[in-house]
Amino acid sequence: MKAHIAVYASLFVVVVAVASFIPSRAQGAGSGPQQPPTGKGAPPANPLKVALLKWYQANQAPTRFDAGSEPVGLAFDGANIWAADYGAGTVTKLRANDGAKLGTFAVGDNPFGLAFDGANIWVANSYSNTVTKLRASDGKNLGTFAVGKQPYMVAFDGTSIWVTNSLGNSVSKLRVRDGKVLGTFPLSGPSGIAFDGAYIWVASWNGVGNAVKLKTDGTVVGSYKVGDAPLGVAFDGANIWVANLDSGTVSKLRARDGVNLGTFNISDSPRYVAFDGTNIWVSTFNALVYELRDSDGVTLGYFSGGDEGVAFDGASVWIASFDRNEVTKV
Repeated sequence: MKAHIAVYASLFVVVVAVASFIPSRAQGAGSGPQQPPTGKGAPPANPLKVALLKWYQANQAPTRFDAGSEPVGLAFDGANIWAADYGAGTVTKLRANDGAKLGTFAVGDNPFGLAFDGANIWVANSYSNTVTKLRASDGKNLGTFAVGKQPYMVAFDGTSIWVTNSLGNSVSKLRVRDGKVLGTFPLSGPSGIAFDGAYIWVASWNGVGNAVKLKTDGTVVGSYKVGDAPLGVAFDGANIWVANLDSGTVSKLRARDGVNLGTFNISDSPRYVAFDGTNIWVSTFNALVYELRDSDGVTLGYFSGGDEGVAFDGASVWIASFDRNEVTKV
């Protein structure tokens, strides 16, 4: 765990002292965080969702699969789940329907964020200052490319790969075909990143906590206040959701103009977010994973899962657990 926390500590040094960065589990996060719902957790299952193979609340015993050493970032390639094994310098490929391990592939040092480009998996190697391109069909290494200092998260915009360089205070844009760097754009303390179909959104640890909107040529077109220490970013088809680690909140911004449509309390340091086609899922520091109603941010349920990356495979939600060396499928 110490090595993992070092990634966050290194990222946070761009804005405040490291000592104040990761709250203890006893402290929680933010002002007046929402407590978990009482009872066993999730409300009764919606039969229609079960019929559509979205089991969620019906699944009271989430399935767990070995995913290598200290998994963090996750990505779905249309058939399989990929997990970045931070502690091993590898990426693990799991078949989504049953969790069978299909391969483990070497990349760089301390891999973190992942993205799928339709044919390949791109991996941010946080301590190698590189990204690795793996062919999704068989894991073949198609190249490793230099980016900025401590690359963290990755996104695909349909033609290019974008990488946040957390200690390089920049975002890199790479050509998918050959990994050539097409641009490096300055941005203070970038962390999470997402594409909304037209613009790139980046969570910026710049002392006040912003979500920054970029054109695909790297031009900043807007910067919008969110919470303290924004981390994970996701797009729901109309809005951008940002997990604010130190505020204990999740922000919902209208993608069109950045208007804040709501700030929602989440217990104990929200980290990463994903959209399942209907609702928003949030992983937290205490390994409870929250399901929020997309329309208004109301908590629909929570599950014991993981504290790292979140991904949706079209039927189930997957969460990585750093300490347990596994991923959970709910």
